[in-house]
Amino acid sequence: MKDFFKNVGATIVGLLVFTLILGAFALISIVGMIAGASNDSKPSISSNSVLVLQMKGSLDERSTSSPLSFFNQDQTQPMGLNDILYSIKKAKDNPNIKGIYIENDGFSADPSQLEEIRNALKDYKSSKKWIVAYGDDYGSGSYYLASIADKVYLNPQGTIEWKGIGSETMYLKDALKKIGVSMIVTKVGKYKSATETYTEDKMSDANREQTMRYITGIWNTWVKGVGESRKISPEQLNAYADRFIESEDPKVFVTNKMVDGLLYADEMKAQVKKMLGLKGDEDISQVTPDQLVAASSDSSNGGQIAVYYASGEIVDQANPSSLFDQENFIVGDEFCKDMEKLMDDDDVKAVVLRINSPGGSAFASDKMWHAIQQLKKKKPVVVSMSGMAASGGYYMSCGANWIVAEPTTITGSIGIFGMIPDATQLFSDKLGIKFDEVSTNKHSTLGAMGRKMTPEEISYIQSSVDRGYRVFISRVAEGRHMSVGRVNEIAQGHVYLGQDAKQIQLVDELGGINQAIGKAAKLAKLSDYFYREYPSQLSFLDQLSSLGNKGSYLDDQMREVLGDFYQPFSILSRIKAQDAIQARMPYIVLYN
Repeated sequence: MKDFFKNVGATIVGLLVFTLILGAFALISIVGMIAGASNDSKPSISSNSVLVLQMKGSLDERSTSSPLSFFNQDQTQPMGLNDILYSIKKAKDNPNIKGIYIENDGFSADPSQLEEIRNALKDYKSSKKWIVAYGDDYGSGSYYLASIADKVYLNPQGTIEWKGIGSETMYLKDALKKIGVSMIVTKVGKYKSATETYTEDKMSDANREQTMRYITGIWNTWVKGVGESRKISPEQLNAYADRFIESEDPKVFVTNKMVDGLLYADEMKAQVKKMLGLKGDEDISQVTPDQLVAASSDSSNGGQIAVYYASGEIVDQANPSSLFDQENFIVGDEFCKDMEKLMDDDDVKAVVLRINSPGGSAFASDKMWHAIQQLKKKKPVVVSMSGMAASGGYYMSCGANWIVAEPTTITGSIGIFGMIPDATQLFSDKLGIKFDEVSTNKHSTLGAMGRKMTPEEISYIQSSVDRGYRVFISRVAEGRHMSVGRVNEIAQGHVYLGQDAKQIQLVDELGGINQAIGKAAKLAKLSDYFYREYPSQLSFLDQLSSLGNKGSYLDDQMREVLGDFYQPFSILSRIKAQDAIQARMPYIVLYN
């Protein structure tokens, strides 16, 4: 029997060693494939080609690649706004690109991102090349984007979800009460409503007012854009939304001029061939954005402008042990180190910060604000706001030399709150857990799980929040060259659209990242310039190793199971790990 176990053990060890060797060999082979691919010459674009924008899934600020794509070439990679905008720009000037084909397939993006792509396509049309769009179904936002095309087609059994924009906020106070948990909240700002999810049963009047303003502003932008492109009056488009036109026969979309025809995918393919002058048996030469990016090159003469992407929630530190901590974050200390590197890099003449953040830790936001001020002493800093740069996202922006935002960017929300869970009832009444304590001073056990905070202690927290708010508005006043009193009037946690923020001087210019880059070059007095993107993307090996992070998989599962509950519960999971005082905007239920 001993020999049996010895032989089995030897076999297992042998198999493990063989597996490790095989894995190492495979890894070396893959790395070799990548190295070989990187040495290849740039791909060429065939004549009579079509740039295909397959609008599928959610839109990231930057394109990324997954190591799994080497094993599954059909795997859909997250789309990057950067590559889409760049490829549209290059398609305009490339004589081999004859048109752009937009295919909608369950696409979602921030309204400002849609606006930026649509504006790029509008500029492309000045080349007199064609754009055609097709979809099995369209959401309101994806239809707004598609409507810029010369021709828009829909599947004969498809629909357009043209019904307006609504916002629904979830309230957890009673649910938390059932398990013996309540939230102790301190805040500053009439409109600072992020905490209402945990403390109220419905929207406050202030939150209802601001939410109605920004969803109306976005909807009006979409209605105006669609109306101008499709030659339909705003009154008609709103009437179609009010009668819930998506429930009607798809033929009504042709009758009402919202689409040019109803076609199946194979018929759409034949239509594109006709536009290219191809015969029935000839193939369409298709080019993807990443292929066009790879085939294109810009001069690297002149001064370098660094475009730094900062996307996600602002945190003091990443916490990979949490199921909820795998999404994109802006980590305060990491950001500050990166700003110091850009400051010391003499090749970098100006910096564009591309920000897409709802805010987060007030402490981290202030550290990043300071880092930007130090950077600004040596070179111009321009902020380009994407989907949102609100609360902490605005905090880090306010001191830049220049701020650019899209009309539908969500920004402002200048306010601060503190939120601490009280689970004493859960422990004592629900679970029967008791605590005892000893302490040297009156407030030594402040924050302990087993006791409630006293009114005096809550007043101390409120005082800290008040002080943080005063610092916040002073930063804004300094950066925007306004009085503290004026900033306080327009702050109060109020959320603004970019178009409204410009009217009250919280932003300087309406536009996208290209306008921001142009402004940075002007401030740096560069007649010739090029830009590079920061921070550097993860290497192949780093990406491969990250696949083993269990949190990434579990986080995806939590998102799928919790759905709309994911975000409010994720913030609860981080309260202990992160700064209790937050500069964060309210949750927004996004757009169909």
